[in-house]
Amino acid sequence: MESYLLDWANLLLRWVHVITAIAWVGSSFYFVFLDSSLTPPVDEELKRQGVSGELWAVHGGGFYHPVKFAVKPPQLPAHLHWFYWESYSTWLSGFALFSVSYLWHAGTYLVDKSLMDWSPVAAGAVALSFFVVFWLLYDGICRVFGKGPRGDAWVGAGVAVLVVTASWLACHWFAGRAAFLLVGAMIATAMSANVFFCIIPGQRKVVAAIRAGEPVDPVHGQRGKQRSVHNTYFTLPVLFAMLSNHYSFVWSHPQNWLVLVLMMAAGAAIRQFFVLRHGYKLGRNRHPAAYAVAGVVVIAAVVLWLAPQASPAGAGGADKAKAAVSYAEVQTVLAQRCYQCHGAEVQMKNVRLDSASAVKTHALQVYQQTVVLKLMPMNNATGITDAERQLLRRWFEAGAEIPPS
Repeated sequence: MESYLLDWANLLLRWVHVITAIAWVGSSFYFVFLDSSLTPPVDEELKRQGVSGELWAVHGGGFYHPVKFAVKPPQLPAHLHWFYWESYSTWLSGFALFSVSYLWHAGTYLVDKSLMDWSPVAAGAVALSFFVVFWLLYDGICRVFGKGPRGDAWVGAGVAVLVVTASWLACHWFAGRAAFLLVGAMIATAMSANVFFCIIPGQRKVVAAIRAGEPVDPVHGQRGKQRSVHNTYFTLPVLFAMLSNHYSFVWSHPQNWLVLVLMMAAGAAIRQFFVLRHGYKLGRNRHPAAYAVAGVVVIAAVVLWLAPQASPAGAGGADKAKAAVSYAEVQTVLAQRCYQCHGAEVQMKNVRLDSASAVKTHALQVYQQTVVLKLMPMNNATGITDAERQLLRRWFEAGAEIPPS
């Protein structure tokens, strides 16, 4: 029953998390587009009001005319819409999902004893520390190095080193699947913390100053803009890290940390292309195609790098590959590698594999999870070999035959 309820919690939290993430990413991307697409106002009245940019757009059968005030509008409206619950809801649902999926069974999902043989409590505590330590270091880099004409470059370099270091540590301390998701959650935590600690408090101070008739300190707008820009470049790397846990060929690679870093860098480059493309349409910069090309080239290089190697010919390899596999051989592998979680005492995910009828029922799942995706055994806790995976492959592809009892 516990496993069943956890599955439901996982499904519903994942659903909520995706919905809120779409809302957050959508509003974030829209405002980046808006800032990059604004043009100086033509109307003299708008200029007198202090409008620094405007945009005309058509959507859903109507015309829209958003304007941006450089520092403050002549008068604040009674109702001012704030964009923050999208961020907070995404983080809260994501943390709840991380807790249910990984912290609840940290010994199974976080710990890979071939990397670090530590207790589930220690693994969970270190995983949580990634969120806090990364935010503190990232925030410190932004505050210390983010000043001056080359501040953005120094901050970018510092954050890149920080992300690479965190990725290396995560992939050397945690199971590959968990490490990728942990790095994504770590960066996403910094994104939401940017909203909670910098962007929204700064905006509240600006609004309070305007209502009180006091001068507005421009540092709040500058800091909020800086963190908002960082968030837009973090988005595609985070999405890759989150989605990759379904594809073992990336996180199971011996140099999985480098795979993660390269794919995140490619995502950031592609995001740069879309950001600059808005300005290119208005003649503000050169065509940013180089960033898109760079991102695609990196992805293509990773695809080629991770491509499976063909089995060497000769030495009877081809004959062995075609040899029939008996159910007795399959049963031996299942007994050694699978009964621990799918036997008489424990049936994880309500799957039992210690009888011929059960194996026949779940043959497709066994093939998908063990051979195609290589997700099972979880973190290869029981030490299944590549040869044993190939034996299961040959048995399934030959028809998954089971002799009558």
